[in-house]
Amino acid sequence: MTTPHAIDTVAKLEALFGQPGEASLKKEVAYLHSMYQALIAASPFAALATLGPGGLDVSPRGDPPGFVAVEDDKTLLMPERRGNNRIDSLRNIVADPRVALLFLIPGVGETLRVNGRARITVAPELLARFAMDGKPPQCVIRIGVEKVFFQCARAIQRSKLWAPLPADARREVPTPGAILSALTASAFDGETYDRELPARQRATLY
Repeated sequence: MTTPHAIDTVAKLEALFGQPGEASLKKEVAYLHSMYQALIAASPFAALATLGPGGLDVSPRGDPPGFVAVEDDKTLLMPERRGNNRIDSLRNIVADPRVALLFLIPGVGETLRVNGRARITVAPELLARFAMDGKPPQCVIRIGVEKVFFQCARAIQRSKLWAPLPADARREVPTPGAILSALTASAFDGETYDRELPARQRATLY
């Protein structure tokens, strides 16, 4: 049932927000302009959104700046590093190639949004190309670009994402071990997990 305050049609949305400004329309292109390539080259982090039979998923990807390579102005290459082996994003890509990327650059307010279609490859030359510390990625995600535009800095400014962290920031956030212990009614040894986690992450980074 529609309530009086529900925004449930495009017409209602457009009446609420009005029309986008000229710059908001001009910034969108269907290829990787050299300006957008520069943003990708500077980014050490991206969020990858995918869609599959189980619904939507978004997961973090990170490496040294430029870890997502521009193959040409319509193609991106993203190495898939070691992780938890849930492979949620990869399962989704196999089922539905549509993906979206959000690139972040530390200290920069603007982000970059890329939409496209992906496929997974284990081509030996690509695995070798993206090796780190002598270890190749498990696979490479090849993304055919369909839409690219930058996002203004307001969200980063409002969140103060790049502001210096307060000294007690870590204490205010539950640790991975504490979360696992809480989710399993203390059946999971969270203290041991937290104690061993830093060394395990260092040993399995690549």
